[in-house]
Amino acid sequence: MRYRFLIWILWPSFLVSIMAVGFLFSVITPEDVVFFGHHPDISDEGIYTLGFLTIWLFCALSSTLSLYIIPGIKPIEEKKIDKHLI
Repeated sequence: MRYRFLIWILWPSFLVSIMAVGFLFSVITPEDVVFFGHHPDISDEGIYTLGFLTIWLFCALSSTLSLYIIPGIKPIEEKKIDKHLI
């Protein structure tokens, strides 16, 4: 069940982050990216990768929050405790 939760979190966030990176980098180019007033000394592919991983992280956090607030789904630890009480 733990792997199912992981897939419920990572797969949708992966798909949304692909679309978000596509939209983001169709509007800006890696040459336009500036951190604290300086252009990072990273290749274009590195900026694309960091952008993708950052967006994927935020999308995964969003999916995790959504999964956390779904009623009726108990964490695995609570289910084990309930089985021992019955």
